[in-house]
Amino acid sequence: MKYYVNKNAQSNGDHEVHTENCIYLPSESNRKYLGSYSNCKDAVAEAKKTYPKSNGCKTCCNACHTS
Repeated sequence: MKYYVNKNAQSNGDHEVHTENCIYLPSESNRKYLGSYSNCKDAVAEAKKTYPKSNGCKTCCNACHTS
């Protein structure tokens, strides 16, 4: 699965990580490609290298979503 992180932070400061087929996937100009991973945990870890406050999308990466 291909993963992307939103370049724009949510209101709480989180940068959400999404799968390529998520209904909430940001537009191309607002997302950064993270790579292909077998799970969201690795994708979120990659996102944290750029955005330390990254979190999984509640819809497509629920296993990696923290409130």
